[in-house]
Amino acid sequence: MACDARALTLPRPRSAPAADPWLRRLRPGPAQSAAGAARVVCFPHAGGGAGTYRPLATAVAARTVGGRPYEVLAVQYPGRNDRIREARVEDLRALAAGAYRALAPLTDRPLVLLGHSMGALVAYEVARLLERDGVAPAHLIVSSAWAPSKVRGGTVHLRDDDGLIDEIRRTQGTDPRLLDNRDVLAMALPVVRSDYQAVETYRHRPGPPLTTPITALTGDRDPLVTVEEAAAWEEHTTGGFRLRVFPGGDHFYLSGHWAELADHLVSAPPRQVVAAVG
Repeated sequence: MACDARALTLPRPRSAPAADPWLRRLRPGPAQSAAGAARVVCFPHAGGGAGTYRPLATAVAARTVGGRPYEVLAVQYPGRNDRIREARVEDLRALAAGAYRALAPLTDRPLVLLGHSMGALVAYEVARLLERDGVAPAHLIVSSAWAPSKVRGGTVHLRDDDGLIDEIRRTQGTDPRLLDNRDVLAMALPVVRSDYQAVETYRHRPGPPLTTPITALTGDRDPLVTVEEAAAWEEHTTGGFRLRVFPGGDHFYLSGHWAELADHLVSAPPRQVVAAVG
């Protein structure tokens, strides 16, 4: 199984910390007293950082003028960007636990969780922890991700550097010029390897399905996740499910569809199963 690794340049984010090293504020929210205000929390893909979602924050801002205010936050995993000096976390549930602890004080408003690829699994595990505490998220949006029960194992993280680079090339998620830059690779490959390990060693633990509504988004040409694997997210919720398939979309369809994703974020969560293609 392969993970995505688009953000190999590891840019230093310009977003402000949100009172916790795990969170970055991409779009400020309203005052605490604002009724109906919601927080969107974004979980990056393997190899990615919080800044990946800055275009989404801009798109959300354009859709909430005069409407419901949204605060957009993104999770910053340890060992990358401005947390580069911290130890990397190679266990997906440990990543979820860290994000959960950061979000627990922020449940005074509805939480919308959004994750892409590996980030979808982290967001799902965070949703389970929140529901355990009796605070169900308002909506879980999962993008380009296997349903937890469909995650495949893998050994890519055990390969040498050349083998890991070959796999990144195969997924076609990274500018090939970056893969020829040894300085970039020396900084990025340890992060990518750790994230591969987190996903490849993840095994879903049986338990009650979420009550949180789930929307699954995927591209019909994704080389890593089939439409059937994305549709299987329906098995993991009793709160309503919606599937959106983007024609011609690959694993990174997201970069060309920030506007549509923003529409999903600001719309009401699904109340029944609706499969929509196109």
